[in-house]
Amino acid sequence: MENDNYGAEQIQVLEGLEAVRKRPGMYIGSTSSTGLHHLVYEIVDNSVDEALAGYCTHIQVYINEDNSITVVDDGRGIPVGIHKKQGIPAVEVVFTILHAGGKFGGGGYKVSGGLHGVGASVVNALSTWLEVEITRDGKVYKQRYEKGKVMYKLQVIGEAPEGVSGTKVTFLPDHTIFEDNIYDYDILRNRLREMAFLTKGLKISLTDKRLIPEKVRSFHYEGGIKEFVTYLNRHRDPLYNEVIYCEGVRDGISVEVALQHNDSYNESTYSFVNNINTPEGGTHLTGFKSAITKVFNDYARKNNIIKEKDDNLSGDDLREGLAAIVSIKISDPQFEGQTKQKLGNSEARPAVESVVTEQLTYYLEQNPQIAKIIVNKAAVAQRARIAARKARDVARKANLSDNMALPGKLADCSDKDPKNCEIYIVEGDSAGGSAKTARSRATQAILPLRGKILNVEKARIDRILGNEEIKAMITAFGTGIHENFNIEKLRYNKIIIMTDADVDGAHIATLLLTFFYRFMPDLIRKGHVYLAQPPLYKLEKNKKVWYAYSDDELNSILDEVGRDQNNKIQRYKGLGEMDAEQLWETTMDPEKRILLRVAIDDDDESEIDMTFNVLMGDKVEPRREFIETNAKYVKNLDI
Repeated sequence: MENDNYGAEQIQVLEGLEAVRKRPGMYIGSTSSTGLHHLVYEIVDNSVDEALAGYCTHIQVYINEDNSITVVDDGRGIPVGIHKKQGIPAVEVVFTILHAGGKFGGGGYKVSGGLHGVGASVVNALSTWLEVEITRDGKVYKQRYEKGKVMYKLQVIGEAPEGVSGTKVTFLPDHTIFEDNIYDYDILRNRLREMAFLTKGLKISLTDKRLIPEKVRSFHYEGGIKEFVTYLNRHRDPLYNEVIYCEGVRDGISVEVALQHNDSYNESTYSFVNNINTPEGGTHLTGFKSAITKVFNDYARKNNIIKEKDDNLSGDDLREGLAAIVSIKISDPQFEGQTKQKLGNSEARPAVESVVTEQLTYYLEQNPQIAKIIVNKAAVAQRARIAARKARDVARKANLSDNMALPGKLADCSDKDPKNCEIYIVEGDSAGGSAKTARSRATQAILPLRGKILNVEKARIDRILGNEEIKAMITAFGTGIHENFNIEKLRYNKIIIMTDADVDGAHIATLLLTFFYRFMPDLIRKGHVYLAQPPLYKLEKNKKVWYAYSDDELNSILDEVGRDQNNKIQRYKGLGEMDAEQLWETTMDPEKRILLRVAIDDDDESEIDMTFNVLMGDKVEPRREFIETNAKYVKNLDI
């Protein structure tokens, strides 16, 4: 088996471990819940690397009673020999020196994941304590660290049966560093499921020992990413039964692609490099899209499904309703951008393009009925796209001739520097009128919406672009949508959804978020979308006024001021119940307001995609199941 010689000499050191505890965000992104969960992924990724190398079949993850984490694998075990350069055991090098491991050219691994190589040492540095046990060469070794420092030399604590090996790591995140030290079972479950999909044949188990009885889930997919696509489509209706699968190696790059179309209008394509999600795509995704466009157009013309005089089917047409996974393994991934979420290796594009073109062409020749279904769906999408384009052109000409580029109901702000500006999306003319009076005219724009916007999850592009409320938003934001989206043209730094604090308001907010997620996802990824938090209650007593944003806050205020007959409590059902001064004071004043920033967790994006589909799609049964499962978590429900 390749890379069988995995010993201390394969561990190379790039630099010492410094300042991780002082600047944790540099290494794990944040000290929020996202960073906390990344610690688990780092240790699990090391075990997955053993699986990718062919030495690990089962990874067990435990959330312990004290909220520490244990990760156990049956791989080769981290090397324990003395590292020649450092003069200490190799395992100690791995856990105490930054960027140390078998992934940096030492021959330990051909490909590897991890959060771009920050690894076990960062987990160690950010933990109150960490213990590692290694079973290797007939012995069991153990070492303990506290806040990154070695507590005792590597010890032999027992004998191991012949042929048994593996690594066990247990760590407790440092509560002085992380804002929240409580692990979320569902977040870990979703990421571990994804890892199992991406590593076919590997079994990953997750056990929550905080519960009685313990909660256990295991993930094991012999079909790998083919089963991932089936999972993505489980609440949709596939157009054909089989998941199309392409696999091959080009120039040392391993390529896996699985795809299947469904009857929806939205694309759900996710790309991975060495099992790491690349939400901003990159060269591997570009290669996939190019291959899809070329292969289907070639097939359609060769078989006279589209004529010589007809326009080519666009990539967007062909990927309407597509669920796909693009996964590559590459020895030296190069990531672009500040967030390192986009693959930059130029050699990845031709590798993916070659594998997909060759195998998809063969597949379509062997399955003409499936090919015809896909091309016909794309042809319908093309007609809708052309109709939408014509409607846009007509609207654009009308705007130019009338000198009305911005929607008439928009009350724009006078400051023209987008960094200073924000736009409130407000439901209804009543609240819109109050907001226009209340706002700071220099920096705050108001766009009132009439009623509920179109549910874009159930509509094709021509209907979406024909909706007046959606057209008003697109025009006001200035960015365009889909392939024409350009974040540089955004006219407002903050887009604030301001709806009533009731069920209808929540529905309108969800419709808006669905539109943003499907057509302008970078608005959310770049942190431009917010939810305003209007108060639920106004408490008046002895000419003094308090506002409460939750039942708990109201009770806290009542405990402070006293519960008696002088209390006048008003439950706000809508923004229209507030006058302009109250709306400014509670919801729009940057000094006092509460805004919730909408974010996308890149490790959970496939789950987010499916949640929008369940909540806003055509199928009733998955939505009923979702509501029944989550009803117990509802805190404020208007009846």
